[in-house]
Amino acid sequence: QVQLVESGGGLVQPGGSLELSCAASGLPLEWYAIGWFRQAPGKEREGVSCISSSETSNGSTHYADSVKGRFTISRDAAKNTVYLQIGSLKSEDTAVYYCATTSAGLCYSDWGDPDPWGTWGQGTLVTVSS
Repeated sequence: QVQLVESGGGLVQPGGSLELSCAASGLPLEWYAIGWFRQAPGKEREGVSCISSSETSNGSTHYADSVKGRFTISRDAAKNTVYLQIGSLKSEDTAVYYCATTSAGLCYSDWGDPDPWGTWGQGTLVTVSS
């Protein structure tokens, strides 16, 4: 059974940073595209970042315009974990952050659409506030 578990969320001041983790069991993350999404109160879930499998597009990475230059996605195959380093945080980054995977290795052009992603973690809350 495939399971994704996010961790690393918390309360952080504006301008601060956090490292979110997405640990997997039952699935070798290096073979599949992994997406990070977030959902703020009262808003729809949106794609934040995506990393392709190591064997597909050499693990290419993709980011939403709103987080480019501030967030970094990476993968540690040995730990079967994908990370999302989030920095220069703003109040509008406050949300529950989720990781997800599909059976595909590529981050397709519509990677930011949550509908095609079949397996989700439970989420980790990030609150940016002074």
